[in-house]
Amino acid sequence: MTMHEGHRRRLRERFRREGLENFAPHEVLELLLFYARARGDVNPLAHRLLDTFGSLRGVLEAPVDQLCTVEGVGEETATLISMMVPMFARYELCLCEEKRTLSRYKDMLDFCSALLKGLRKERFYVICLSAQMRVLGYRMVAEGSLSEVPAYPRLVVETALNQNAYAVVLCHNHPGGEAMPSRGDVEVTRNLEGILARLGIALLEHIIVADEQTYSMTHHDDYQCSVLQTDGVWSLREAGAWDDEWA
Repeated sequence: MTMHEGHRRRLRERFRREGLENFAPHEVLELLLFYARARGDVNPLAHRLLDTFGSLRGVLEAPVDQLCTVEGVGEETATLISMMVPMFARYELCLCEEKRTLSRYKDMLDFCSALLKGLRKERFYVICLSAQMRVLGYRMVAEGSLSEVPAYPRLVVETALNQNAYAVVLCHNHPGGEAMPSRGDVEVTRNLEGILARLGIALLEHIIVADEQTYSMTHHDDYQCSVLQTDGVWSLREAGAWDDEWA
């Protein structure tokens, strides 16, 4: 057994015993790189990646084309690294989907976060709910640039009608920005609320996700709302708008 093979074996055994909690960032990357490079010392490459992108998070969130600019990183290695964040996001979404009922306000925020957290492009989703707040289905109805997502009322309405929704929740993300609504966000929300109301479908909420922030808009006629912040969750709340389970 070579020195490098012994290091690989020890690092894997340590992971099986302890998990990743006490691993340094470069060790986490080494463990991942073992599966892209069958042999050799990947420690220098792990450090080059951290030096280039500044942190473990920066490495894992880097696009494939940028990863490939680092010496020693090929397309397969870059693809493996870039899969990690979307794969974990999919895992989080699976956990949320297992609940299927958004009877608590936190459940709704968690569901929207699982759909949108970590994405590099802006996306706009509609989530369809029954009268018992059970998730009937959800659909991405728009994808746009980092600055703006065009919301398509026809697709929102089509999805709600196809799912026979009693109510819907809208959500979209602001990658790399703040979870605060723009004037366009407010206009889109007002427009969709009116369209859905004419069809007898309630628009319960519009959530904006940005990194670890979640911004919640509830409707007021003039949208002049007070802003509350608790536990990193921004919320526009109308008194009495939600029942006790959603408070």
